[in-house]
Amino acid sequence: MATAASVTTDLTTCPICLDVFDNPKSLPCLHAFCLKCLQGYFKDKCPGDQISCPLCRKDFGIPPDGLGGLQHHFFVQQLVDARKVFSEEFREVPCVVCLEESDGSSEEIVAATTFCVDCKQKLCERCSRPHRRWAGGAHQLIPLGAEMEQELIHLRASACDKHRDKQVELYCHQCKENICLMCFAVKHRNHESGEIPEVAENLRPRIDDDDKQIVTTIGDLRHLLDQSKQGLCEFYSNAESVEKEIYQAGDETKQLVDKQTSELVSELQTVKSESAKEAEAVQDRVQLALVAMESFHAYSRELLDKGRPSDVTRCACELHDRATELLQNDVTTLHFRPRHVTFTPADVTQLSGLNLVGKVTVNSGHEPGTI
Repeated sequence: MATAASVTTDLTTCPICLDVFDNPKSLPCLHAFCLKCLQGYFKDKCPGDQISCPLCRKDFGIPPDGLGGLQHHFFVQQLVDARKVFSEEFREVPCVVCLEESDGSSEEIVAATTFCVDCKQKLCERCSRPHRRWAGGAHQLIPLGAEMEQELIHLRASACDKHRDKQVELYCHQCKENICLMCFAVKHRNHESGEIPEVAENLRPRIDDDDKQIVTTIGDLRHLLDQSKQGLCEFYSNAESVEKEIYQAGDETKQLVDKQTSELVSELQTVKSESAKEAEAVQDRVQLALVAMESFHAYSRELLDKGRPSDVTRCACELHDRATELLQNDVTTLHFRPRHVTFTPADVTQLSGLNLVGKVTVNSGHEPGTI
């Protein structure tokens, strides 16, 4: 559990500048910020604009007189003032009265031992004595000790919002605000009011009950947050496994497509080889017939042009038989008829509607009351 000192330190640190509050302003969600930090954060906004709390994102409207018109956070201011005093406790602080009266002389200044809540001064024992018996009433004096911060928070009185020289003493139930006696006499006379200590004592149980419920809800929310983080980790693990399965199924589909492609190309190569052999056989027979006939033609022409009558009679029968043989072996009827090959690709428009890889099924896992 955080200590009182650490909580005070946290509550006195502006969430924007991360420094001690300077003129803390309270938003409707009760978060506090330095006025200058809010003015810088919303520098492009104008009075009347709707803006969101930098911490919890709760919307609120900028007051007509600007961000400076936001409620001053008095409690945080008390914590800040107490912290400033407390931060000086751990080093020896001179008495402010003795320091003023020394006029820069070399006389040793007495260290302060007491803090006057009313005058907000650190005093030595001698200078604090008059504060104990002022004509208007003794001032609140506390020692500069380890418990001073907490005592200051409890003892320091709050000034009235409308009358800075007056201290609030009453709480108006209708207006829900602290008021001084002058406020009561002017504007709250007919309102139900009570003394602040008594009203505060009556309000403490309600605040305490609300806080206990908030603490219980904080535990529930932390548990919910842990569940959400664990669920997200489990989801990522599951999603990664499914992703691997998708890639594996895709690879198997690609392998099937590659196999079919290879088979089709192999079939085409077989047809090409067979066609080449058929063409070669036709060409060989035609070429042989052509050589034989050209040889016959050359021989017969030579015989007719240059042969003697006896040469003609001697070869005539043989030439006739050879010509008859060549003409009977008619190769002009041989023709190479190439096959016509076509390819009909799969209908992509049909394939696009087919589930070639698989499908992802998402179970929302939603239950009543879940997101």
